[in-house]
Amino acid sequence: MEIFDIVDEFGTPTGETVERTTAHAEGIRHRTAHIWVIRENNGRTEVLLQKRSDNKDSFPGRYDTSSSGHIHAGDEPLISAVRELSEEIGIDATPDELEFAGKFDIRYSKEFYGKLFCDNEVSYVYIYKKPVDITALTLQTEEVSEVRWFDLQDAHDRCLRHDPELCVPIGGMETMMKYIGFPF
Repeated sequence: MEIFDIVDEFGTPTGETVERTTAHAEGIRHRTAHIWVIRENNGRTEVLLQKRSDNKDSFPGRYDTSSSGHIHAGDEPLISAVRELSEEIGIDATPDELEFAGKFDIRYSKEFYGKLFCDNEVSYVYIYKKPVDITALTLQTEEVSEVRWFDLQDAHDRCLRHDPELCVPIGGMETMMKYIGFPF
């Protein structure tokens, strides 16, 4: 059972906790960490996106942030980011290798598998810039079915068009783009 800190609009824990299913059934605000793996390739910025496994409870089979996950009750965002990056896609980063880019809010309600999923998150955005060989990554198959490099400008444009292949939270992508000075 996953337990999260209930947080205020700034992401500060209130001292109360909530179980994952209740948080998503009732839209109770909690925290997540989003990690963007980026690189320069032939003069273009590329972003690594993960394809969510087909058994995910939201947006199955769609490309999403490089790595992301909930921040467990009592955990700090940076430590959660390091853990998620390792667990989901097998990148063993140290805390000093992740750059904090900012925070953004995720808020939506959508039906999946005949059940309403209410997301209400304060998301902490981190960037990882070290070289990554995607053929050497160990993917957590319950979470991720594959990873692929995307041109950042093209991925951003596709998100703005609501491309059904992607479920990238535009707020997180634009937080990362602003931090690295990418024009959009």
